[in-house]
Amino acid sequence: MSVSRLRGLAIDLEPLRVSKDYRRVWFGQLVSHTGSQITVVALFVQIYDLTRSAAAVGLIGLFQLVALVIAAIGGGAIVDRLDRRKILIVCEVGFAVLSGVLLLNAIQPSPSVAVVYLAGALIAGLVGIDLPARVAMTPRLVGEKLVPSALALGQVMFNATSLIGPAIGGLVIAQFGLGWAYGIDVVSFGAAVVATVLLPPLPPQLKEGEVHATGLTAIREGFAFLKGRRVIQSTFWIDLVAMIFGMPRALFPILALDVFGVGPSGAGLLFAAPAAGALIGAGASGWVKRVRHQGRAVMWAVVVWGAAIAGFGAVAGWAPGWFWLGLVFLAVAGAADVISAVFRGTILVLAVPDRLRGRLTAINTLVVTGGPRVGDWEAGVVAQFVSPVFSVVSGGLACVLGVAIMAVFAPALARYHAGDDELAST
Repeated sequence: MSVSRLRGLAIDLEPLRVSKDYRRVWFGQLVSHTGSQITVVALFVQIYDLTRSAAAVGLIGLFQLVALVIAAIGGGAIVDRLDRRKILIVCEVGFAVLSGVLLLNAIQPSPSVAVVYLAGALIAGLVGIDLPARVAMTPRLVGEKLVPSALALGQVMFNATSLIGPAIGGLVIAQFGLGWAYGIDVVSFGAAVVATVLLPPLPPQLKEGEVHATGLTAIREGFAFLKGRRVIQSTFWIDLVAMIFGMPRALFPILALDVFGVGPSGAGLLFAAPAAGALIGAGASGWVKRVRHQGRAVMWAVVVWGAAIAGFGAVAGWAPGWFWLGLVFLAVAGAADVISAVFRGTILVLAVPDRLRGRLTAINTLVVTGGPRVGDWEAGVVAQFVSPVFSVVSGGLACVLGVAIMAVFAPALARYHAGDDELAST
């Protein structure tokens, strides 16, 4: 392959070069998200240690989903009303406080499962406000032309931390205990707070004649924007299919301990493997800005995701000694997922005016982060009543089937291409 083609695959770093504010936020999140991903592993490991129940591990997904729904529905209107910089500062401080609560609980002689559920739910609730504020301000920081590249860089950051954090978390938990894992998370939020404080004020922008809606009117306005916009709706539905049926995250501690026999450090690697693949996929995403049929690309990415998850489950069921092959399948799934995320995010952000971006991004956040929580519960329940391996394999195959059904009954997404006026009118 020629040098020019390799450069065409390499991720576009221009948003980091041209925007000092975006650069600060990106590096601040790189540190704080690493700590957050350590906590993700710690939450699942601690609940399984305390309960030894797959259903109990999956239940944290439902608690987080309830908090996420409440926060995302109301939080989107807040993001479109108040200075997004101030909102981010409050959220980062809140994350640090909740991680501190988990730390104090972990070092007690008899840690409380209820505290783990409650703190985990509140963290998810803050995500429902924090993430919409970040995405909504992205076009202001880098300009609309660089939005796809900025979203790809965001995926690099997220998946780099999702790779490093769980790997570190598994080792820290195995060697030093859960208290150290939560403690590292508390300290990591300092970087994000500093980066956010240095931002300029970022109130929502209104065009001439537009006014801020408030209360329930603002919430209704956000959902009303989706009416008839089949392409945007389809990006939500296809991600829900992928995450509810094909995200076996809640089963990673169980598979690591009881199936693969690799212990807590192996659980960390299972959490990290999809992020490793996503990081590679995002790092080679320079080509995404040249893709015209973005909807079709989303659908193919979800098919690859589901097939790879089913492959991982097959390894767990019939070749558990080949742990490394299971990690490879998870990495492939992660690479497919990041490509889907970049295209879905681009379709959404560029179709929504700034005054509504907080609310629409909040709805998207509810889908993107709520789906895995429902998936945690679904995977845990199926594993409890059948087996963990069946839960993983059947979930992956259900993703592939779901895309096929959408291709038949929701063809607008497959037809969509960049610049399609249908996005704005139907």
